[in-house]
Amino acid sequence: MDDTGGHPATDRFPPGLTMLRTVRRTADGRSWLARLPELVRAAEERWGLRLGAPYDGGSCSWVAPATLPDGAPAVLKVGLPHREADGEAPALRAWAGEGAVRLLDHDPALGALLIERCAPGTPLAAAPLPPEERLTLAAEVLRGLWAVPRPADGGPESMVAVCDEWAALVEERAAHLPAGYDAGLVALGARLLRTLPRGARRTAVVHGDANPGNLLAARRRPWLAIDPKPMTGDPAYDPWPLLLQIDDPFTHPDPGPVLHARARLLGAALAEDPARLLAWAAARGVESALHEAAHGDPAGGADALRRAWVAAELAGC
Repeated sequence: MDDTGGHPATDRFPPGLTMLRTVRRTADGRSWLARLPELVRAAEERWGLRLGAPYDGGSCSWVAPATLPDGAPAVLKVGLPHREADGEAPALRAWAGEGAVRLLDHDPALGALLIERCAPGTPLAAAPLPPEERLTLAAEVLRGLWAVPRPADGGPESMVAVCDEWAALVEERAAHLPAGYDAGLVALGARLLRTLPRGARRTAVVHGDANPGNLLAARRRPWLAIDPKPMTGDPAYDPWPLLLQIDDPFTHPDPGPVLHARARLLGAALAEDPARLLAWAAARGVESALHEAAHGDPAGGADALRRAWVAAELAGC
């Protein structure tokens, strides 16, 4: 047994941990994994933590419950260095607990964040509530995040710049489309990725990955967001995963009316044009489809493209 919470050291990195499998896919990931035990130990010593067994889930961060020296609960997150992770600490600091977990401390050299622990921590995805109620609760979280003023230093990177890069990548991948992929829809997706960020009527620090698994039940607030992939830009970017992952409309016999009704509900709750939410769903769906196809899953990409087509039709794109 070690002296950090009563768990054998091997319990910290069980072979079945999802993030270990995903990070091993790249040379950079394997190199970082070799250092991960040292990074966790350094963070543990820096903050005087007692650590529990890690949470499963996620793809590029080791996350575990922690207890501070004064007995307060927290969570330690040690992440693989990558672009999306760079904005997490600045965004959490800017939100200061408004709609998201609080950032307690951050060590950039270790890639480590010490954050507020949510209890009971039930994800909105698993909440036994009607889909309309879950969407309304998610909208309340997003409103809180978007209401916080942008950091004086500019905060997370620009959505315009990021989406321009995605559009260029979509166009590059469009030269090698799998059979059955609609070239016109792919071109539309690239165009939307360029135009939607520039047509925003307001700007906020957006969560960037507001899927229902990243919204957790808490005591301080009913629901808090975790694991942001933040950018500064159009708030209408955020609801896409909520539209598609809360009671997935595409499991219904006729998904169009269901998706349209969900967009209207979120649009009213967020003071956003439902058509704009659907246009973002189309743009992000196309980007996701080509990403999946480029990484060896053309069937998954085809499904994402089908969803993007329905969203584009409903948006009137």
